Amino acid sequence: MVYRIPLFAILLLSTLAGATVCDVTKYGAKGDGKTKDTAAIAKAVNSCVAAGGGTILFPPGRYLTGAIKLGSNLTLEVEAGATILGSPDPEDYPLYDSVWAGDGHTGGSGKTISSLIYAEDAENVTIRGRGTIDGQGENWWRRMGRVPRGQQRTPEQEAEFAKLANGRPRLIEVVRCKFVVIEQLHLINSAVWTIHPFLSEFVRVDGVTIQNPVPSPNTDGINPESSRNVQILNSRIDVGDDCVTLKSGMNEAGRKLGRPDENITITNCVMMRGHGGVTIGSEMSGGVRNVVVSNCVFQGTDVGIRVKSQRGRGGVVEGFAASNIVMQDVRSAFTITTFYQGQDKPGDEFPVNEGTPTFRDFVFNNII
Repeated sequence: MVYRIPLFAILLLSTLAGATVCDVTKYGAKGDGKTKDTAAIAKAVNSCVAAGGGTILFPPGRYLTGAIKLGSNLTLEVEAGATILGSPDPEDYPLYDSVWAGDGHTGGSGKTISSLIYAEDAENVTIRGRGTIDGQGENWWRRMGRVPRGQQRTPEQEAEFAKLANGRPRLIEVVRCKFVVIEQLHLINSAVWTIHPFLSEFVRVDGVTIQNPVPSPNTDGINPESSRNVQILNSRIDVGDDCVTLKSGMNEAGRKLGRPDENITITNCVMMRGHGGVTIGSEMSGGVRNVVVSNCVFQGTDVGIRVKSQRGRGGVVEGFAASNIVMQDVRSAFTITTFYQGQDKPGDEFPVNEGTPTFRDFVFNNII
């Protein structure tokens, strides 16, 4: 005889099994888009951590917050109708030591600003939902405002510009993490890079929509850096810089760390309006290898496939296969260069040495 367990019983058993759900509104989050909910959200996170793991739930509402730091065995769930709004205030994002001190995002201080959603040295981290995460990047881009040649910033402009001394907050960043899933979300207006897996492995980004207005400076879509076993699937990326970029550090620092970006698959994605559809570099000194791009559409990007480096970088890009790609209204289908900045030239000034980038074993086919 076969016994069938009713669905309601299965749901009841799941509840009794002790799955922890920490609704941020139960910890004091207002969700009105005006009150800073940072402290309430931190209480919800800490409650889930104390329980050994669980789900931090954002029901419908608009949650203004500074940095949210996640730990192991946590799921951040943004329900349909819920929006997480990144605070425009730098003091709401703690500073931490940067592996790449002086990489252009740390202001040369060795410290870099936290991301809006951040995890470090964690396992089994999931960020998902049908809701929206809005970095409110316009507040940060405005502070970068350039003044006409020959003019100086006003004292007010200087004060705003000084707030960028430690960079801008990425939207989602995981550092030295394992088993990470980012899925379904609508990610918009990131102040700088949108999704940044760094020194991480077994990362899956699936079914996300990323929209950063054009133009918006350095608002790359997904940037795996010195990470391995990364899947980018079923996503739509429309940004003010490169859509997907693979990186592994700059110059001597990247070569010394020696952590390549490797085993990367990018499939079933639509890339729109970015500088490059899929880009490798220019920071690739630790190497990039074993990359497959397949079944993608690039529409309106400046470049389709973009591999860029320069003398002094060193490093090897190898094992790169791209197939079954359609490009429409793309200015340059392929740009592959080891003279990215355009100031250095081949010759005695740049001999072949450890600072010479190497590209090898590329296969491109079935590209329209």
